[in-house]
Amino acid sequence: MPIKLTLNFSGGMELLFGGVKTTKVEVPLSEGAATIRDLLPWVRDNLLTERAELFMDDESVRPGILVLINEADWELEGELDYVLAQGDDIVFISTLHGG
Repeated sequence: MPIKLTLNFSGGMELLFGGVKTTKVEVPLSEGAATIRDLLPWVRDNLLTERAELFMDDESVRPGILVLINEADWELEGELDYVLAQGDDIVFISTLHGG
């Protein structure tokens, strides 16, 4: 059964996703087993519209991208090892800005 998630992109991240700030997705991963580590490549391959190198670095997000899981910093939730659940709200915020 696919996992239904809400994904949010802000702080400039939306520019890498065709200007989309919020989207509801059904990800073909197994609930209870799939992690953020599994989600990131799916987001890159299915939603990212340009410059993958600005979103991911190896298997994680690039430095300077803040990730929130249900309004909590992902560092408090296990980062890449957080197990996804139905209805999770994942936010990607770029903290890097040009000057």
